Amino acid sequence: MTQAAVSHQIKSLEDFLGLKLFRRRNRSLLLTEEGQSYFQDIKEIFSQLTEATRKLQARSAKGALTVSLLPSFAIQWLVPRLTSFNSAYPGIDVRIQAVDRQEDKLADDVDVAIFYGRGNWPGLRVEKLYAEYLLPVCSPFLLTGDKALKTPADLAQHTLLHDASRRDWQTYTRQLGLSHINVQQGPIFSHSAMVLQAAIHGQGVALANNVMAQSEIEAGRLVCPFNDVLVSKNAFYLVCHDSQAELGKIAAFRQWILAKAASEQEKFRFRYEQ
Repeated sequence: MTQAAVSHQIKSLEDFLGLKLFRRRNRSLLLTEEGQSYFQDIKEIFSQLTEATRKLQARSAKGALTVSLLPSFAIQWLVPRLTSFNSAYPGIDVRIQAVDRQEDKLADDVDVAIFYGRGNWPGLRVEKLYAEYLLPVCSPFLLTGDKALKTPADLAQHTLLHDASRRDWQTYTRQLGLSHINVQQGPIFSHSAMVLQAAIHGQGVALANNVMAQSEIEAGRLVCPFNDVLVSKNAFYLVCHDSQAELGKIAAFRQWILAKAASEQEKFRFRYEQ
């Protein structure tokens, strides 16, 4: 809408109300006292109208939506939850693009991505999905027997499972003052999904993040033997081009995944931060 058209609409509204809503100062417009009062009364209505319009656009969103993310997040979190998104938005064809190496920018053929890190990716719309917590997990069978895992000190009697970095267990034991535990022992896996599978099959204790382990814990395949968790400086973020964030299919996916992550993160906090 042009400036002249805006001025015409303002004059029409003022004529209709019989009041001056704006006063001109140099080249700018300022609200009069009546205009300020009117704005306070109607701003909530405009917010509701904006939200209703956004929901309607999202419902009618159609087309292919390419989502780029790490394989572990795709396998353990996104794919099992896509049924609810597909049901809500049948016109959107989700295409999962798993990448072994995360870049600091979006590829040309990607609509949205889930990045892992500190949240600093200039030029992109960045919204936090999940804060990361690292917690010990194991098969329920390791909680019984002669070497039952009951306290963090008992980790000394069990095999530690590692991902490729092998740093998490060192940080975890240092935080709890467990200097007697040899964090160099135990097998190494190149993907966190493999670490979880090894833990599920009783091969040792893994230090998993809350996002990846959540579904396995809820299903009873893994347990968290104690509530001593490590708060990570990293997190999972939803990113997209800022100019495209409100487009129908992208806005629909953003709204869905942010709400889903928020509700599940809250469940985690309730369980482990009491």
